[in-house]
Amino acid sequence: MVENLIIPSEIIVSKIYIIRNKKVMLDRDLAELYGVMTGNLNLAVRRNLKRFPEDFMFQLNKEEFKNLILQIETSSWGGIRKSPFVFTEQGVAMLSSVLNSDRAINVNIQIIRTFVKIRELLATNEILQKKIMAMEDKYDSKIKKIFDILGLLLEDKNLKKKRNTIGFIK
Repeated sequence: MVENLIIPSEIIVSKIYIIRNKKVMLDRDLAELYGVMTGNLNLAVRRNLKRFPEDFMFQLNKEEFKNLILQIETSSWGGIRKSPFVFTEQGVAMLSSVLNSDRAINVNIQIIRTFVKIRELLATNEILQKKIMAMEDKYDSKIKKIFDILGLLLEDKNLKKKRNTIGFIK
């Protein structure tokens, strides 16, 4: 029986980080979503390392790990003690072949859909940005002319208008 667990996209998005210019998820966050221990997830991955090339999964170096700890504010008493594995979208997809529980499959589908939504939003923003830039190129000179003319009109009015003095006159 497939478990109908729905995880809001906002929760998944909050667990996506940009590291090495890639959108990735931490092993501990994925383990939490899948309902397994982080050690068990990593053990399953280590048993199937051929399925996880470096563009699917990698371990953070010391500098990346230090930056991550600053970002997620882990305490010195708990939290991450050794450098975690991080999984790209392809790595998350590959996890479904390693973790074969109904919950893992369901959560994996949700995570992949969230990655797709993010990609679509980024593409939409890029298209909008290009359209705006094209409009700016097309209309910038015309708008500048309008402001120049308005500036001239305002200068003419200011020259004709006699200013009244404010305050006491001696």
